[in-house]
Amino acid sequence: MAEIVLGIATSHGPMLNTPPDQWGQRAKADERNKELIYKGESYDFETLKELRGGGSAFTGEITQDVWDARHAACRAAITQLGDIIRNSDVDVLVVVSSDHKEIFGDELLPQFAIYWGDTAQHVPYTEEQLAGMPPGLAIAEVANQPTVTMTRTMNSELALHLIRETSDLGFDPAASGELPAGEWGSHSIPHGWGFIYQQVLDGSGEIPFVPVFVNTFWEPNPPSASRSYDFGVALGKAIRSFPGDIKVGVVASGGLTHMVVDEDVDRPFLDALVNRDEAHMRALPSNYLRSGTSELRNWIVTAAALEDTDLQARVIDYQPCYRSEAGTGCAMGFVAWDSTRA
Repeated sequence: MAEIVLGIATSHGPMLNTPPDQWGQRAKADERNKELIYKGESYDFETLKELRGGGSAFTGEITQDVWDARHAACRAAITQLGDIIRNSDVDVLVVVSSDHKEIFGDELLPQFAIYWGDTAQHVPYTEEQLAGMPPGLAIAEVANQPTVTMTRTMNSELALHLIRETSDLGFDPAASGELPAGEWGSHSIPHGWGFIYQQVLDGSGEIPFVPVFVNTFWEPNPPSASRSYDFGVALGKAIRSFPGDIKVGVVASGGLTHMVVDEDVDRPFLDALVNRDEAHMRALPSNYLRSGTSELRNWIVTAAALEDTDLQARVIDYQPCYRSEAGTGCAMGFVAWDSTRA
């Protein structure tokens, strides 16, 4: 039977791929954003700034020295995660991430989907596509795609098993045998999975993937935190029931709190991962899980999939990467489940 031998969770925010002297580019987009989500409520930039101290609270967080140090720490954590994966000798990675309507759109928006094709294309952006991206995105997103089109190997046998078994366990995952053309018309792997290939694994495609999609962002049907946990439990059972003698790693890509950093959410959540606090994860309110913070659902699915293993979570690093005086930015977290519980 299959064995889950590793869990990984990583942020994939654009600031990770952006030189820290350019972090202010995304702050310009924040200033125009009328729906910055903080503690379940929506604010424009100026209102949020006043609510969080009038601009003085984050003065010490948005200096170049701090940006340089936080970026360096994040890059070191990403390198460490890659080393952990390579040293684990896994046969396949089940990668749980969110699609930013790069693939699925309003014509069909599944809560959960599993890709079961034998291969998938990983296609670079065109110059025209990069030029049309909002401020600060192109410089980062280009790093999540290869410079030439790559064909990535998937594990279709495991993927089909997960579709059937999670269905038997009470879920109705969408089954995608061919990735839709999506926003860019390329049928390409979205950036949540591209980040794992290009950043964590240094562009290597040696380890087959099974892509699992969670609709974290989009109304009207993002799953609740509790439903995400239940799906993760089903996913873990399905993986372990696979008859092949393989070693599996489960990866969450995305998160933590953003576009507004909220350490009061992040730090207790990381504690919950380490302490296996199911109740805390289930209780996260849906009005908090909006905007980029919604990607916590991917971490919840992964933590739940590891529920019945002896793997213990450890926080590799946590860096609240603020980029403006309103406390906007992206909280970066890096976690590995790779040691046996005492």
